Amino acid sequence: MTTSSVSTSSRKPDLDITSMDQVIGYRLRRAQLYVFQQFNERFAAFGLRPSEYSILVLIEDNPGRKQAEIASILGIKRANFVALIKALDARGLTERRAAPSDRRSNALYLTEKGEAFVAEIKRTQTEFEQHCIDKLGGVEARDNLMQLLDRLIARDD
Repeated sequence: MTTSSVSTSSRKPDLDITSMDQVIGYRLRRAQLYVFQQFNERFAAFGLRPSEYSILVLIEDNPGRKQAEIASILGIKRANFVALIKALDARGLTERRAAPSDRRSNALYLTEKGEAFVAEIKRTQTEFEQHCIDKLGGVEARDNLMQLLDRLIARDD
């Protein structure tokens, strides 16, 4: 039986989470919480959240792409994405320019400061990724996990 301790001042007994422990969504959420907690600890010095990291790296890999494209691939709502980009712009990491093919849209670019910043955070991400790989039991275990996750997110066409 899997249990989890409840630490309160009234010292309640351990909770039986056996039923929840068999729920894929619950286990994924627990893993996500762990990964995000570790990310936040490692990236706190940069003042960076996971969504901001993803945006910066995608802009580096895809300079000049429209805001809507980056937001869509990350699953971020337009209004939330605009706020994130404004904050990155204010930090001097990104800039928006009118898209050449559609002047009504913004194309995203890293600034020179942003390029240096991304190089630094990628080094931290590489170390963090290695920590996760080690925790999983190696590259093969990571690859197996990635394949299983791909099955879950694949379209059911």
